[in-house]
Amino acid sequence: MNEDNKARHELCISGRTVTVYPAAEPEKPVVYLNTFGREGDEVYGLLKASGCPDFTLAAVSGLDWNHDMAPWDIPPISKDDTPCTGGADGYLRLLTGKIVPAAEALVPGGVSWRALTGYSLAGLFAVYSIYSTALFSRIASMSGSMWFPDFEEYVRSNEMKIRPEHMYFSLGDRESLTKNPYLRTVQERTENIAAFFSRQGADTVFQSNPGNHYQNAAARTAAGIGWILSR
Repeated sequence: MNEDNKARHELCISGRTVTVYPAAEPEKPVVYLNTFGREGDEVYGLLKASGCPDFTLAAVSGLDWNHDMAPWDIPPISKDDTPCTGGADGYLRLLTGKIVPAAEALVPGGVSWRALTGYSLAGLFAVYSIYSTALFSRIASMSGSMWFPDFEEYVRSNEMKIRPEHMYFSLGDRESLTKNPYLRTVQERTENIAAFFSRQGADTVFQSNPGNHYQNAAARTAAGIGWILSR
């Protein structure tokens, strides 16, 4: 374990594992990252190596991915896929009610601001969250599942609890090159959603990365978090 990771703490909260990498100083931001596996160590290492500003990372793993990150039910989008069962509201209550307080009890001093971030369905969940809670003032959605049926319409037609100060979107430049009727809309919908938030006054960026959905996920995640930390 490297020096930066010696101070990390690991918690188990309602079956999820929360790994907290505390800031060195008080009054620093806290970035929450929902992960498919246990990518927290790799992402944190990339961020520290990049010389980013001091911050706390709270990485959550052990998620029921297609339930916790999905805003509503959808059937499988391909023959070998599994359905999504909309558990995002329940998980968001767990995140804000138990995970955030427990993580921040390990942080020195106060918190300057909070961000919610994630890759794929977790990027979708990060954007969805601002319609239910005002806790997160910065959002980073890397290769977010903006293809999710009816999500663009939801974004446009519902009232946000908070208008984020800064929003980061990214996508691989080959992610929409598919015959799948859902996935092939992802670039258009991501660009539309990013433009919508920009018009709402958020400092918004859309970043195109080379490759498909599965390439360089940790590096793309670190890049998105690094951007919101730099603002």
